[in-house]
Amino acid sequence: MMQHPFYRTSLGIIMLLTIIYLLSKVSFIFNPFVTLVQILIVPLTISGFLYYLLRPIVQFLERKKWNRVLSILLIYLLFAGVVTIFFMVVWPPLQKQLFEFMNNVPKLMASLQEQMNEIRRSRYFSFVTSEGSPEVMNKVTEYLNSALNTVSGYVSHVFSFLNNFVIIVGTVPIFLYYMLKQDDRVTPSLVRMLPVRYRIDGEQVIHEVDNMLKGFIAGRMISAMLLAVMGFIGFWLIGLPYPLLLAIVMALFNFIPYFGALLGAIPCVIVAFTVSPSMVLWVIIIVVAAQQIEGNMISPYIYGKTINIHPLTTIVLLLIAGDFMGILGMILAIPLYMTLKIIVIKAYRLYIAQKVDKLPEA
Repeated sequence: MMQHPFYRTSLGIIMLLTIIYLLSKVSFIFNPFVTLVQILIVPLTISGFLYYLLRPIVQFLERKKWNRVLSILLIYLLFAGVVTIFFMVVWPPLQKQLFEFMNNVPKLMASLQEQMNEIRRSRYFSFVTSEGSPEVMNKVTEYLNSALNTVSGYVSHVFSFLNNFVIIVGTVPIFLYYMLKQDDRVTPSLVRMLPVRYRIDGEQVIHEVDNMLKGFIAGRMISAMLLAVMGFIGFWLIGLPYPLLLAIVMALFNFIPYFGALLGAIPCVIVAFTVSPSMVLWVIIIVVAAQQIEGNMISPYIYGKTINIHPLTTIVLLLIAGDFMGILGMILAIPLYMTLKIIVIKAYRLYIAQKVDKLPEA
């Protein structure tokens, strides 16, 4: 009976569920490892992003006969200069806008309520109140107030995190240094861990994953920076409050495919609504124009054919990852999925090839 595929599959599922159940009963054993992962995942993610951005520079300097360690130290020196310029030029107005935004949240909510009252009294919306449904506008006002509080909470958490980044400052340079220094040894070390007959295929998989991550990370970083520049210029020209802060928030959300454009536009529209309805229209035009330029003119040239994933699959992945890990999960979902996809496809092809080799010759 156990030779039947159905019974073997059922037994395998029962054993897997039993193992999962037993592991759940001794979860306290894994708590230290979970805590360690939670502490290191952000520094490792930032180190990985910087690694793929800086590795081409190290490789270029090596081709110019520079020593690898000296190349890394030179990049660190240049990076320190860029960070210094950021804190001297960009951070003061950004910090000022952040504090003004946090201090003016009550005023923004009052202005939002005033704008909603103006709309309620407008003749264009008179049909709403004439039908005895003023609660509709009250609900809209309530939702907008809630959204504004949520946005201010997220902004405060993000920047309080950035202001308390001792772990990041202490670990990212170390992780990044060894990633760049040991770059040429990673692939051979991983290949040697595989059985001899799979080493050529394993090396191909590693190179495919590496090219995918390189295209994805570099593309997202360049797109986010260009989007921030376009957003800041547009917001500054129309006189939107906190243009630098909102442009950076919009660019950060751009790391999330599909949903990022909507999430990044929400705080911009809410702040614009506290000024005037016409300001909302201008903000929507600027956000849509910037997103269209980034999505249709910039991203195709940056990504090329690196990312090949169905939109529906992307949405499902983002929803699941966002539920488990929030914003960080939505950022990491696509590269992790593409990595697993490359590995699984290669393993499946090897499995099929082995099955074909075992077929008797006619």
